[in-house]
Amino acid sequence: MKKFELFVLLFIGLNLLWSCGKPTTPETVVPPDISGGYKIVNKYVTSGYAQDVLKKDNLLYVAQGEGGLEIVDVAEIENPETVSIATDGVRGYSTKVAMYDTVVYLAAGSFGVTVIDVANPSEPIVTAANTSMKPAKNMHIMGIYLFTAVSELGVKIADISYPTVPNPKGDISTSGYAQGMTTTSDSALLLVACGEMGLSVYDISDFQEGYGIYPRIGWCDTPGKAENIIIKEDESIAFMACGTAGLQIIDYADTNNVHIIGSFDGGGYAKDLLYRNQKIYQTVELGGLQIIDVSDYSNPTIIGVVDTEFSLGLEMDEDYIYVADEIEGLIIISIPDGH
Repeated sequence: MKKFELFVLLFIGLNLLWSCGKPTTPETVVPPDISGGYKIVNKYVTSGYAQDVLKKDNLLYVAQGEGGLEIVDVAEIENPETVSIATDGVRGYSTKVAMYDTVVYLAAGSFGVTVIDVANPSEPIVTAANTSMKPAKNMHIMGIYLFTAVSELGVKIADISYPTVPNPKGDISTSGYAQGMTTTSDSALLLVACGEMGLSVYDISDFQEGYGIYPRIGWCDTPGKAENIIIKEDESIAFMACGTAGLQIIDYADTNNVHIIGSFDGGGYAKDLLYRNQKIYQTVELGGLQIIDVSDYSNPTIIGVVDTEFSLGLEMDEDYIYVADEIEGLIIISIPDGH
């Protein structure tokens, strides 16, 4: 018993010595600021599960799962207001949004692309639903053509000369499951994020109004699952959000040697991304919004993190970043001066 009492006294004494001079309350511990100056200025609860967001003028168009499309006026950032919600005639689970003229397109998985006329934002009208472009994962607009990533079926092309009624044309078979895509400004190349099969590059220069034959001329295997892609065309650099592998930076200048030149994995699941001023803004589901300096492609570095619950799509203008968060709704983040 005496040995036990001696042990207790010794244990208490050692703890007192160890704690001497150390903080005793959490308030004295100042956590490092990892935001990089990016700050949440507003959170706006949407009626559905926000998946993606697009901005035109003072209006945000939010794809929100089973909740269809919500249009939000952000003319006053401190006081956003819902203009309208379109659910009647909207089918499936809306995950991505694109826009041409005054028409919004929603990628709705197995229900294809939903088409909504928003010429009058207060009274959106569904003009087409359950289209043949399915399962719709993502969309990209080149001129008067709508490209839709349709997973294992590759990419489908539709003429949108009459925006409210897409006219399906040809398609492109891709390796892997097409998730996202973009084209070069000269309409010569189509670059596709192909899930576990990485990046594929297609020659679409002989377009033939969407009915051409488009050979794959370049390919690069990437780690993780390639979800989305954007390009810095003047340098032939592609940035890809690759799920658990984070950001991958790819040189596609020589299509015979498309290769990774840099990467950054900050944890979580990279979902969507934008590029501006040598920075990548990337949503990372449970990891929030990551801001990555890519001025040195071989050594990208994190310069800011904004915590969110489940970030998916994003949009930005000169002053703000808009994040579609499945749990929190619409998150508005201010951009620091000089960024």
